[in-house]
Amino acid sequence: MLFSSSAPWLGAALSSGLLLVSCSAPAQPTTTARLPVIGPDSTVQVAAGPQYDRGAVHRFFWGTHYRELWGLPVTVPVFNLRTAVPGGLTPIKEGGSFQTKNLRLTDRNGVQYVLRSVDKDATRALPEGLQAGAIGRVMKDQTSVIHPYGAYIVAPLAESAGLYHTNPRLVYVADDPALGEFRQEFAHALYLFEERPEGDQSRVASFGNSRQVESSRKVFTNLMESARYQVDARQYLRNRLFDMWLGDWSRREDQWRWAGFPAAGGTTTYKAIPRDRDHAFFKFDDGLLTHMIGWVKSNYQSFHEKIRLADVEGLNRAARPMDKSLLPYLTREDFRQVADSLRNSLSDAAIARALAVWPPEVRAVSQADFTRKLRARRDQLPAVADKFYALLNRDVELPGSDEAERFVVEPAGPAAVRVQLYRLAPTGATLLHQRTFTTAETRSIKLFGLGGNDSFEIRGEPTAKIELGIYDGAGEDLIEATPAPGQRPASRLTVYDSGDGNTLRVGKFKTEAYQPRAEEFDAAGWLLRHRLY
Repeated sequence: MLFSSSAPWLGAALSSGLLLVSCSAPAQPTTTARLPVIGPDSTVQVAAGPQYDRGAVHRFFWGTHYRELWGLPVTVPVFNLRTAVPGGLTPIKEGGSFQTKNLRLTDRNGVQYVLRSVDKDATRALPEGLQAGAIGRVMKDQTSVIHPYGAYIVAPLAESAGLYHTNPRLVYVADDPALGEFRQEFAHALYLFEERPEGDQSRVASFGNSRQVESSRKVFTNLMESARYQVDARQYLRNRLFDMWLGDWSRREDQWRWAGFPAAGGTTTYKAIPRDRDHAFFKFDDGLLTHMIGWVKSNYQSFHEKIRLADVEGLNRAARPMDKSLLPYLTREDFRQVADSLRNSLSDAAIARALAVWPPEVRAVSQADFTRKLRARRDQLPAVADKFYALLNRDVELPGSDEAERFVVEPAGPAAVRVQLYRLAPTGATLLHQRTFTTAETRSIKLFGLGGNDSFEIRGEPTAKIELGIYDGAGEDLIEATPAPGQRPASRLTVYDSGDGNTLRVGKFKTEAYQPRAEEFDAAGWLLRHRLY
């Protein structure tokens, strides 16, 4: 959602009476002169949201945003359910988030598509009694922070970047009888029509021709239940840097799908498929009040020529749990290589090709501005990646799974710690990940066994400049440490023992009895941490 009814800025605005600035009724949307004919070559000229037009006083306080584009009539094809794909489409289910209105469609082979509304309505997140009042009007008005045609250019940009993507088409849905029971709710509006990334997508190259595209809930459940499932971390990082380039701050777990691929030894590797690009190119801070709100809500970052390095943390706050879980074993060199590769793939020609897919009316308004901004932000990617790396590696969390694993922690010189994670099986131990952390970058490392009968082995005396914590979770775990004999350990290691049958051989290292929090305990807890349980 754009805003929450419990957001602190909203209460402050109410108490100061500032919401009175926006209490005027919105302008009424215009309509086309005649209803379009639904045919194979029919087009219509229509504006996405002329109701967002406002006067100078309102714009001063609440921002100009993309109001000009919302009110701009564009020429788009009329969507025909009977001819959109061979054999036609049948609407089956209404859906969407608190903002976007979706209609799910299926073809004769059972392949699913979706119509996603260009216009949004965040007021559906409010209690019914507030939706038509001043608060509701402000929230609806702030839909204008979204570029109505921004998501439309992301696909060709992603293609140039070598990333998976949906393939949205801008269409107008008329009063089509084929809509059936959904006719009244979905007629007379602009939509993005695209594939629904789910299930067998072996015919869709932009999903990697994967036969196994799954939701974040399913994928994270698999990741936590068994080490046989892994995510391609470098590919995910490339996606995340691409998000920052677009200024897309709303990248929480439900904004992703995952393409699964068989790998060696009966394992599965997942690659990220981002979806829902509504918040790409966000434009928020050009009003007095919205600028003030941006001081508090640092994730509401506008798409400017420069990415604010000081606020990379805020830009990525929504995706932080995923980033910390999926990227901890990548090095600074990995981040540098991925950033350089992404920057090189986003050439001036690639940017020009992407912007050319806009309707000509939109290009006339946005092309020059977006060309300048996308080029400048592209050249910042290495610096942004380095800042992103530094933020993620300050405090590191390394989870296992609900299977049995072994963590090995040992010194790697006077100012570094090496961590290795093995999967334990009757046939032997398999190294899954390893990484050396330095005191220059990392101040704490937490190891989470989650489920299974895990073992934790602390070899020698890791540096005291990195705080180490072992959280056993479920299962009967073995925790062994070998400090120098007869000396008090210098390392800052604490073993957090839940007391459920663990074996501790830790000498004088510090132990502390504790009750595991829900999000630390097992796979289900880790899903709770990711808002997926």
